[in-house]
Amino acid sequence: MSEQSPLDLAEGDPFGPHNLPYGVFTTPAEPERRRIGVRIGRYVLDAGAAAVALGSPYAALLDRPGLNPLLAAGRTTWRDVRRALTGWVTVPAHRAAVEPLLHPLDAVTLHLPYEVADYVDFYASEHHATNVGRIFRPDGEPLTPNWKHLPIGYHGRAGTVVVSGTEVVRPRGQRKAPTDPAPVFGPSVKLDIEAEVGFLVGTPTPQGSPVPLADFPEHVFGLSLLNDWSARDIQAWEYVPLGPFLGKSFATSVSAWVTPLEALAAARTAPPARDVPPLPYLDDSEEEEPGGFDIRISVAVNGHTVAEPPFATMYWTAAQQLAHMTVNGASLRTGDLFGSGTVSGPELHQRGSLLELTWNGRDPLDLPTGKRTFLEDGDTVTLTAWAPGPDGTRVGLGEVTGRITPSR
Repeated sequence: MSEQSPLDLAEGDPFGPHNLPYGVFTTPAEPERRRIGVRIGRYVLDAGAAAVALGSPYAALLDRPGLNPLLAAGRTTWRDVRRALTGWVTVPAHRAAVEPLLHPLDAVTLHLPYEVADYVDFYASEHHATNVGRIFRPDGEPLTPNWKHLPIGYHGRAGTVVVSGTEVVRPRGQRKAPTDPAPVFGPSVKLDIEAEVGFLVGTPTPQGSPVPLADFPEHVFGLSLLNDWSARDIQAWEYVPLGPFLGKSFATSVSAWVTPLEALAAARTAPPARDVPPLPYLDDSEEEEPGGFDIRISVAVNGHTVAEPPFATMYWTAAQQLAHMTVNGASLRTGDLFGSGTVSGPELHQRGSLLELTWNGRDPLDLPTGKRTFLEDGDTVTLTAWAPGPDGTRVGLGEVTGRITPSR
């Protein structure tokens, strides 16, 4: 009996040929040589080596240490490369060339697969924004007057975007409780997570050229899970009047895998009904393709699931976020990353942050490892997700994990 090929996947594998997310990896034999990889089941295909072995015209894009040249190549090339990769892992005639270039996933080291140009984070879940408003403004309206007119966001720090598995050092900074006479300095005592989806820009734009809603797929290459770590006590003291700064900029974790938009065609869904008509540049009511994505996220703390936020409930779509981000003429650069904002649903178990899950520490979570309000040193947070794929399959998104280490 012949040995089973790594390309013979179990039925329903969420990382089958219908998915093929991109990453960057190194091997123990060549730890300094970064290569573009494509995940297939529990293996990573050396995409550049496969392109060279098969005489592909895309070798110049795939035999690289990072994704940025492929990102910049544009949508037509993204489609052509994906079509070629699909053939390499499904056509039997290619197996002899491809199989030696497959590396077991647990035998490689994964790296941040692209160079981040700019990082922007939004605040697009009505359920999350309403919960936060009720926590911090219990006697006022939970949503600010502008919230249903535009996707609120802030510019983050691109240099502290890190790949899944990177340890997160507890940040230090100023904090002041409402009853404290003066601020104090020290490690954050309200360290939190935000379960999000990050969208990766490929094709750039010149300054002064807004991106309309319909052009979203021309510029966005794919998406990944994202954890926007947040020091709530530092954030609460600093954010008036200009918004998040040091409470957010210490670390943002992203998956090592970027799922192409094309792999998520079956997951497109209409966003929730809007009770305030958006301005024309944000009006997606006549768009051919629905702007939402049906992505089911799970949040685990120390291996225990604490929340399952549904991305389909997001009020503002990624296309609207991109349109708003550029409407003033701001340019796009290859490698720009924008986060969706915390994903939260209407139910308690669907809240995507500990701030909401514990109602700012009032209602601790009872975990097998002990009660939690906010994160303690040694805690590990893992985000996983899947989305509907073609013909009843599931598309797996690469996980995001991070362990909290003590302040330095």
